[in-house]
Amino acid sequence: MRFPEIRKFVLLAASYFFYAYWDWRFALLLLFCSSNSYIFGRMLDSERSPQSRKQVIIISTIINLGVLGFFKYYGFFTHSFNSLLTSIGLPPTIPFLEVVLPVGISFFTFQAMSYVIDVYRGDLEPSKSFSDVLLYISFFPQLVAGPIVRAAHFLPQLKNSFDISQIQTAKAATHIIGGLFKKVVIANFLAEKIVDPVFTSPMQYSSIDVLFALYAYAVQIYCDFSAYSDIAIGIAYLFGYQFNENFDHPYRSLSVQEFWRRWHISLSTWLRDYLYIPLGGSRLGKLKTYRNLSITMLLGGLWHGAAWNFVFWGALHGGALAIERMFTEKFGTKEKGIFGKIIAFILVFHFVCLTWIFFRASSFESATEFINALLKFDFTPGILSPFIAFMIVFGIATNFTPKSWGVTVRYYFSQLHPIAQGAIAGLLISFIGAMGPEGVAPFIYFQF
Repeated sequence: MRFPEIRKFVLLAASYFFYAYWDWRFALLLLFCSSNSYIFGRMLDSERSPQSRKQVIIISTIINLGVLGFFKYYGFFTHSFNSLLTSIGLPPTIPFLEVVLPVGISFFTFQAMSYVIDVYRGDLEPSKSFSDVLLYISFFPQLVAGPIVRAAHFLPQLKNSFDISQIQTAKAATHIIGGLFKKVVIANFLAEKIVDPVFTSPMQYSSIDVLFALYAYAVQIYCDFSAYSDIAIGIAYLFGYQFNENFDHPYRSLSVQEFWRRWHISLSTWLRDYLYIPLGGSRLGKLKTYRNLSITMLLGGLWHGAAWNFVFWGALHGGALAIERMFTEKFGTKEKGIFGKIIAFILVFHFVCLTWIFFRASSFESATEFINALLKFDFTPGILSPFIAFMIVFGIATNFTPKSWGVTVRYYFSQLHPIAQGAIAGLLISFIGAMGPEGVAPFIYFQF
């Protein structure tokens, strides 16, 4: 067996060990989804009849959505349906089961679906290697919280020869260290000092505390999730693979549409390519375009969590995208001056923050309580401190740094001797560990 094949099998074994370490039973679920993708991909390759190919893709999609739907949404739909029956005087009919949500199921099922769909569309040649498909779906750096990797981007890399001297250690180190700083120093600090206390009992705090807790959560979720993506990208570099960037300074956006081009890029492009465009995109007239935007974001909200507050969060973003499109079609696009850009930034940022209330709250009732606390108009700071305010401003300000800064840092870091690189990386990691709060806080997107 050639070294590249041995390397792939080692990574495959490591990925399954990584996932099985949480619960070995769900490693079988991961294997099931991955095997189905390989089998259906091969079936599509052998089928020539359009009708047969259509049947294959329908069955494959039903299986993947069925797996995702059962584990993630069974309890949600059961509770909602039984509550509806109870409200009209009928007894509950669907038994409630305590279903454990497998970590990362939303991510690996979407990757499995995209592989088969791309083969069906003819955008991707089906892989003849079973192990390649297994590794593509299970590769551990991005397995539990993304980014969602496309098969057309990753599978060709598995065929490339591996040269250890070509590993981009500077890119890997800067991504990993930058991600650790965002997660440990910024996200964890804001979560512990203001976000978690205020969202748990918002009525106990003043309006100014609640407002800054909302700003803090906007920074926390950005730093937390982009940190995971950065670390996953960095680890992939260490193994000789490349992932696309998943965030691009989202809080500098001047429209909601631009926000979704910069936020969780792998998901927004997935929803665009596999949901919005198949629904008709913007090709079927204005009203159907607004409908397609709304449906796409509504389902995007449901993808994030099995609760009505996530559905409402998605509906708000879908409605905003539709309204933006309506105004653009009516008044056209005009170049904004500096004043117009400031106003647009303020409006978009505060709209996104408002919707984060429903994303962060544990229920609709909790979101309503948070909004009521925000509207008390009590501006006496309690939990808010100057350092917390500074960290919030700093977190937002990172969205306005030029991309060239990162390129410059990576270039000069790559020019250093490996011993110097290791020493600097060790010192920075020690500094991050010392600056962060005690304990290990899980990444927010582990729950999805």
